[in-house]
Amino acid sequence: MAYTVGQVAKAAGVTVRTLHHYDEIGLLSPGGRSAAGYRRYDDADLDRLQLIRYYRELGFPLDEIAAILDDPASDPTAHLRRQHDLLTGRIGKLQDMVAAIELAMEARRMNISLTPEERFEVFGDFDPDAHADEARERWGESEAYRQSARRAAGYSKDDWLRIKAENEDWGRRFVEVMASGAPADSPAAMDLAEEHRQIISRWFYDCSYEIHTGLADMYLADPRFTAHYEKIRPGMAAYLAEAIHANAITRA
Repeated sequence: MAYTVGQVAKAAGVTVRTLHHYDEIGLLSPGGRSAAGYRRYDDADLDRLQLIRYYRELGFPLDEIAAILDDPASDPTAHLRRQHDLLTGRIGKLQDMVAAIELAMEARRMNISLTPEERFEVFGDFDPDAHADEARERWGESEAYRQSARRAAGYSKDDWLRIKAENEDWGRRFVEVMASGAPADSPAAMDLAEEHRQIISRWFYDCSYEIHTGLADMYLADPRFTAHYEKIRPGMAAYLAEAIHANAITRA
């Protein structure tokens, strides 16, 4: 079946100008022309356009997409498998970022009204303003961000100090388990990993086991979070990540 450029543009959610450009650069040339010289697209052209749109959504430049699609060694199944893997990886990364909302990164955008002295008492020498824009831009549309913002907006200085004390107490006990030589998948380590998840759920947002394991991976992938835990005790980031994964497998 043959389709006009207007029909293809409407069905694919792109502009006619975009299709003209793809034709001009050789990325998607229509399979035929009408007697009057108008572009006519066939089903194979639509399949190629779908692949182009997938790769564009993944951030690939047009010249790279052309090279991928025109590779004689590739096939449609391989393209779909590759896109599936890329999208799965992106989904995992987005889940990690959603789960990564921390109180210091939220402080200003959550309408926390603290004096400079109170802010120092709660956050120490960490500047939450340095990360507030990043948090809003990355996670502002997520339910976790909105839930955390709603809760935190009502917290007083005493609430933040309780959160701080609770986390410090948890950290002290977690370090003790590490120092005892217990493996990360031991009951003691997993119990504290579960407590870590519950602290997040209690104060900020509903932290599922899936989100929690995403957090664990982020502690190793993002050097800022790794440094935070390594400052408490060397090796803590990796140990905590392993304990979180083991806990999720056991309890989820």
